[in-house]
Amino acid sequence: MPNTDAPPLIDDELEVLAALVPMSDQDIVELGCGAARLARDLLMRWPDSRVTGLEVDERQHAKNLASPQPGLRFVAGGAQAIPFPDASFDLALMLKSLHHVPLPLLGQALREAARVLRPGGHLYVSEPVYAGPLNELVRLFNDEGVVRAAAQSALDEALRGGTWQQVAERRFATPVVFKDFADFEQRMMRPTFADHRIDDAKLAQVGAAFAPHCAAQGACFTRPMHVRLLRRR
Repeated sequence: MPNTDAPPLIDDELEVLAALVPMSDQDIVELGCGAARLARDLLMRWPDSRVTGLEVDERQHAKNLASPQPGLRFVAGGAQAIPFPDASFDLALMLKSLHHVPLPLLGQALREAARVLRPGGHLYVSEPVYAGPLNELVRLFNDEGVVRAAAQSALDEALRGGTWQQVAERRFATPVVFKDFADFEQRMMRPTFADHRIDDAKLAQVGAAFAPHCAAQGACFTRPMHVRLLRRR
């Protein structure tokens, strides 16, 4: 029988976002935007909105600046010190980025998000769940159990402070496909923003664990995700 408890498989997270908050004519900041793939897609669908991508990784920020797009601007900086005045945005996005904030600064980052949002503005936090076959592979070289739990605890603590109200929660899974192990190594083991200290022994260990997932179409995984939508009171 089918597993009715399994989260829905969603290929496009914009579907989740657009079902929860207004998307037209919005001032949006993405905190930890990476390559800003979702932001770029967002502006293709809602070109009357404006997105600011904040990124702390200097190499990724330089790549972003080299690929301009109407309605999209990039600024170097971290979520714990957002370089914009109070009440500048309608919506803040944190897509797999909250757990990358240094642990002592998680609370500060959420206070900064509240500061730059207009009253009634929303903070959309999408975090990977610490479970599943892909997670088991990744934790061989980058175990994020502690930081992901800390990110959820920081949200809980922020809600107790009275500035935020949680207005929605969603769980879904997103497909993740790697052409081969070289693709996995490049994307997951050697990101520009972190040094996972990959030596030959670790590469061989992870490669052996990856091999059973390979098929003719590559290695196909699903990543479970947990979204929490907070509203600034």
